[in-house]
Amino acid sequence: MADVIVIGGGAAGLMAGITAARQGASVVVLERMKEPGKKMMITGKGRCNITNACPMEEFIPNLPGNGKFLFSALQQFTNDDLLRFFQEQGLETVTERGGRVFPATGKAKDVIAVLRSALQKAGGRLVTGAQATGFTVKPGQVTGIRYRTVENDGRRDGQDFRSQTKGKMKLGPEHTLDAGAVIVCTGGASYPGTGSDGNFVPVLEMLGLSIEPLLPALVPLQPEEGFTEELEGLQLKNVEASVLADGKVVAKEFGELQFIRGGIAGPICLTMSRKVARLQHYNQPELELSIDLKPALSDEKLEARLIRDFQEFSKLRLAEVVRKLLPQPLVEPVLDTAFLDGKRQVSQVSKEERLALIQTVKHFTIPLVGTRPLAEAIVTAGGVALKEIDPKTMKAKRIAGLYFAGEVMDVDGYTGGFNLQAAFSSGYVAGLHAAKQVLNR
Repeated sequence: MADVIVIGGGAAGLMAGITAARQGASVVVLERMKEPGKKMMITGKGRCNITNACPMEEFIPNLPGNGKFLFSALQQFTNDDLLRFFQEQGLETVTERGGRVFPATGKAKDVIAVLRSALQKAGGRLVTGAQATGFTVKPGQVTGIRYRTVENDGRRDGQDFRSQTKGKMKLGPEHTLDAGAVIVCTGGASYPGTGSDGNFVPVLEMLGLSIEPLLPALVPLQPEEGFTEELEGLQLKNVEASVLADGKVVAKEFGELQFIRGGIAGPICLTMSRKVARLQHYNQPELELSIDLKPALSDEKLEARLIRDFQEFSKLRLAEVVRKLLPQPLVEPVLDTAFLDGKRQVSQVSKEERLALIQTVKHFTIPLVGTRPLAEAIVTAGGVALKEIDPKTMKAKRIAGLYFAGEVMDVDGYTGGFNLQAAFSSGYVAGLHAAKQVLNR
């Protein structure tokens, strides 16, 4: 018997357990993996971007996936509260470009070690290698959980965290554990090799909870096959990209993007990916990515520059002149898109052809299939529908004794520490109110 059981030992789960234990509740945190915080180990490229130092009013705009739901939670446990927590545990932090906050050591494992230590000091117990398989219930109330020990989680050592678990998970006999409250912090379904694979969603659905479809967010876009292979490795800075659905602009961002194998990544593509994933899932329109390769130049200014270059380098081939305007890997694709022969002398290019080149440079368009798979996403959009949850307490509205925190809920944000702060804040609130519910009976 425990006062509070937390399912999931990630950022939200560990913070929920710490907070509940500090209130005086007996706490057990169950984690199916051999070690907690596996997904935290890969955040911030292994450095763990724990939060952002921006004013709290800037958090919700950076949580475009239903961030308003977290207004109360973010006020109850702010980024300053989080930094104070880590400082009290002896972990120093540094703030870098864009307000991103990292541990001063630059090691995610130090963040996890602090959380584990804080849970232990508060009297909470962490049980790893334990897979929650269901709930014990009475009408309208959760009274505990069912779980099995994990003898083999099916994941090979060294396997990419983005991969689905390989082989069959071997589980021991089923046990039950009674509790006054259960907090579900099982995460989403991105980077399944970390244990965040959506495996608990069917259990939640069996309780009658509404679940929004699990979709990728912060994930590379996927072009149609054969359109970007020759651009692999090319990074573009200071460009403006737009996503078009059936010819209509539905998202636009300025910044950097990069062509990778089988996808288009970089900050601006990751930011727009949530919109693309939803369109791909719900509407299935014709999707395109249109890139303005020279956003600092209007059509008129770009034409004036080309006229000058054409006059100055009239004896050069068109491809050689375009190379003065664009990176080498883009020269041939841009000319092919504009139906221009790069071997022709510039002096032979007509006005109509020059205008076609300008239009291509300002609207270099790539057909999209949608996004890369959910397993490659940094975070998951979708999860437990927010209509099921009280935003002030993280308590389930229709089922007593049940709470939620972190990525298992239908909330997601941009990179920069916003998602982890959302996990810590919701975990804190769930742990606080779950403990109060049990101890104030």
